[in-house]
Amino acid sequence: MRTSVHMEKGLEYMVRGGLNGSNLLAALRIDDQARLAEHMDDVSYGLGHVFYEPGMNVKYAYFPRYDAVSSFHVIMADGAAVETAMVGREGAVGGIVSNGRLPAYARSCVMHGGQFYRITLSDLDYVKKDSAQMRYLFARYADCLVAQIFQSVACNASHTIERRAAKWLTAAMDRTGKDEVSMTQDQLGSLLGVGRTYVSRIIKRMKDNGTIMTRRGGIMIKRRDQLDHMSCDCNRLVADHFATVLKGIYPDATDGH
Repeated sequence: MRTSVHMEKGLEYMVRGGLNGSNLLAALRIDDQARLAEHMDDVSYGLGHVFYEPGMNVKYAYFPRYDAVSSFHVIMADGAAVETAMVGREGAVGGIVSNGRLPAYARSCVMHGGQFYRITLSDLDYVKKDSAQMRYLFARYADCLVAQIFQSVACNASHTIERRAAKWLTAAMDRTGKDEVSMTQDQLGSLLGVGRTYVSRIIKRMKDNGTIMTRRGGIMIKRRDQLDHMSCDCNRLVADHFATVLKGIYPDATDGH
């Protein structure tokens, strides 16, 4: 782990010992973790920080830690940003599988602020070339991420906005381990691809039945069991695939930090 502490463009570099807080990195052998740690920066980002915009060259891979969460958004012609995947401590953002500085297709940004590991792709490729286990793990994670995107496409086409909203809130809870999501109704509507009026009706129904309460800039979940009942089964299907391909990686409500 790099040991210098300084500020660069608003990023705080912190001294940490070992690789921790990432379920994906925890699945690596200890020797592979040690080799990666030599090239990792421990960085902190706030809500809304953008890693990549469409067309930007991907130079780094980012591994969310603990309760940090990132997400991918496809930018539509009218400027709307529709979420296609959420990534917490089970995964990574950036080129962990592909080689070279390929352009990003979607926007990737921070959904819940926190700590991340950052590594240049050249350093990551250098470490990966000598570890078949690392290449195997990251390729399997790529399969799981594609499965999540596939499920998102099917969910958007088949399920009601209410069930999708409940699914999104439960997924956010699982990844952060918190019962409050920093999110305005406008932002939630944008992520789901619908307008504020529609989202406001859904939020009102959830408040009326005691599932959630709202505050300025946030949504607090009061009844997780009720939220699970309202949600579609897409989160479970994705978690089941993770369990088959990468057992123990996908976070759930019982995961600790």
